[in-house]
Amino acid sequence: MELNLTTATGKASKKAVEVSDANFGREFNESLVHQAVTAYLAAARQGSVAQKNRAAVSGGGKKPFRQKGTGRARAGTTRGPIWRTGGVTFAAQPRDYTQKLNKKMYAASIRSILSELVRLERLIIIDDIKMDAPKTKELVDKLTALGVIDSALIVMDELVEAVALSARNIPHVDTCTATEVNPVNLVGYDKVVMTASAVKKVEEMLS
Repeated sequence: MELNLTTATGKASKKAVEVSDANFGREFNESLVHQAVTAYLAAARQGSVAQKNRAAVSGGGKKPFRQKGTGRARAGTTRGPIWRTGGVTFAAQPRDYTQKLNKKMYAASIRSILSELVRLERLIIIDDIKMDAPKTKELVDKLTALGVIDSALIVMDELVEAVALSARNIPHVDTCTATEVNPVNLVGYDKVVMTASAVKKVEEMLS
């Protein structure tokens, strides 16, 4: 299938980029995309929260007072959860939140998202995006001409520093390279602006 290119001024170009139907023309699999997004977000969690239980708290080896005759409840250690210096009852421990998602499922989710972006006309393919120097206003004008109103993800074959620096000053606009494309950033923006070379790079990764 062919996808039309858009010029930098927002007009339809006479050029088109040839893409695979398997990557940009498949049916949308909502459950698979949801699973991929959930797995990607879960893998980003640190899972480093930690508290000390009664076994990890130092001390408490000595019986605080004798067993009988004090009128108090019997106690064998001062490190139990009911003591001020004791451990936490259900102490949080470091854990791994990673969910299993094999490579074929991950690639299929990317294909499904790209196909849906094409159907919803949320994917804008341009020949190239160039800037001589970081200028936020210039990038805003470019995005406005392309029909970007709310938010946009700019995907390039290789990161253009001037574009990346300009995008940092624009709310809800982000940049990435083709190798950094993932389910979360593809579904998280209203429009995805992708260069023709980035499209080819993504297809190479999915092949």
